[in-house]
Amino acid sequence: QPIPMAPQSHMGIYPNQDGGGENTVEFFLKQRRIRSNDAVEIIWYHAANRKAQMEEALKSDAHMIEADVLVGSQGSHGGEPIMAHPPETDSDNTLHHWLNEVLQSDKGIKLDFKSLSAVEPAMKMLVSMEGLLTQPVWINADILPGPNGSSTEIVANVFLHTVTSYLSDITLSLGWTTNVLAGQRNNGYTWEMVKEMEQICRTLCQPVTFPVRAALVRPSWPQLHWLLEQSERYSLTVWTTRGDLYSVEDMLYIRENFDKSRIYFDLFEPQNSELRKAVDMKSTDQR
Repeated sequence: QPIPMAPQSHMGIYPNQDGGGENTVEFFLKQRRIRSNDAVEIIWYHAANRKAQMEEALKSDAHMIEADVLVGSQGSHGGEPIMAHPPETDSDNTLHHWLNEVLQSDKGIKLDFKSLSAVEPAMKMLVSMEGLLTQPVWINADILPGPNGSSTEIVANVFLHTVTSYLSDITLSLGWTTNVLAGQRNNGYTWEMVKEMEQICRTLCQPVTFPVRAALVRPSWPQLHWLLEQSERYSLTVWTTRGDLYSVEDMLYIRENFDKSRIYFDLFEPQNSELRKAVDMKSTDQR
């Protein structure tokens, strides 16, 4: 099948490197919220969907708050963007309320979309609040099938066209659907997968980060390294689900073999703390 090409933004030239468009590491370094030009220092808070989680995230040490957007199908929020992760279809929190709260903080924003229906209403809402947008904004979706992944509900060219038509000054977080099969050798991201992704992303002018699954990174390093080298706009965000098996050594390996300002780590405990501790020890040794 032909690879969908991403259209250019309607908003003309890419705006100067301010706010959401600049590299997220640079943004937090300028704010003196991290110590060095190293993406491992960026702390994530996951699934800040319901009001209680959102409020906890706002009080936390996190630099970036991630939440999931879908169109409510029932109750008082039917038809409007709400904060929930499938299979949930209801929430006590709307996107409008969530943005109102988070935009008053110094936290960066990552909005994750699992279906196309929520994308345009969410972009309209962000545009209406554009005057308040000073922090990094990442817009995330899985746009291609990846290792053991099924096809995706998100159509790449429609998603990118919608997002970049409304907001050009953002980071696009573009991933693959994945599945890790228990008790089997899992192949990683193939050459075909990374080349298809690169063909979609080469026409964009935004920073693009590729969310990649921690358990699959090391076996796919030649492919992922090649992908990162295609543009200075590209970075990796290494993520995991609970129960995935991977080693901190694998995470250190990819850091040693690439630009540390372009590999984010969005991991669970205890690996998250182990990785940071190992990085601190290495930097102490090098002083």
